[in-house]
Amino acid sequence: MEALTVSGLNSPTYLSSTPPHRHRNHHLLRRTNHHQSLAAFHSHSHFFSYSPKCPRFSTKSSKTHIFLPHLVASMENVEETYIMVKPDGVQRGLVGEIISRFEKKGFKLIGLKMYQCPKQLAEEHYKDLKAKSFYQKLIDYITSGPVVCMAWEGVGVVASARKLIGATDPLQAEPGTIRGDLSVQTGRNVIHGSDSPDNGKREIGLWFKEDEICQWTPAQAPWLRE
Repeated sequence: MEALTVSGLNSPTYLSSTPPHRHRNHHLLRRTNHHQSLAAFHSHSHFFSYSPKCPRFSTKSSKTHIFLPHLVASMENVEETYIMVKPDGVQRGLVGEIISRFEKKGFKLIGLKMYQCPKQLAEEHYKDLKAKSFYQKLIDYITSGPVVCMAWEGVGVVASARKLIGATDPLQAEPGTIRGDLSVQTGRNVIHGSDSPDNGKREIGLWFKEDEICQWTPAQAPWLRE
């Protein structure tokens, strides 16, 4: 039977009449000073340890201290992608339809503007296609009218956006995709989307200035991810 020391008493008060010498392994809760008040909670039993050099919590088994929300965000693969409504999509009044599809999916819009693309920017954007026979025609097309530039953020947004957009050739794009529903020819396929996370960052850097990107927290965020 355990005994309890009550503040103000000189000796422990037992909860039963059993003498203390009958219990070799009895435990007493003793009065302690301020620094020992939590002595009953051994540090090795905690799931998290604290380091004075790092004011964040980390798992005891970790050699480096990681702030858990950052770790979760990294594991969830939050990315950014560049989406552009091409001149034909703007001329046909499809901007709202296209934005709506990304919003309904649950991605976060962090950059948006209408822009008349100069030739130099178009050439830099499509520099990997410079050796292609259709390169000059593509440059002429993308600079022929205003485009709508968008930066989107989300978990796996690059691959998911590519699925929303559909195949390059609209005739091969699945029904339900943007190209499958809204266009019929490769040369007028309405929309561009980054093909990798690295290209997403590069293209957003090309088309947007730093102060044109807005970081914010949507009210619906808790309903999109656990």
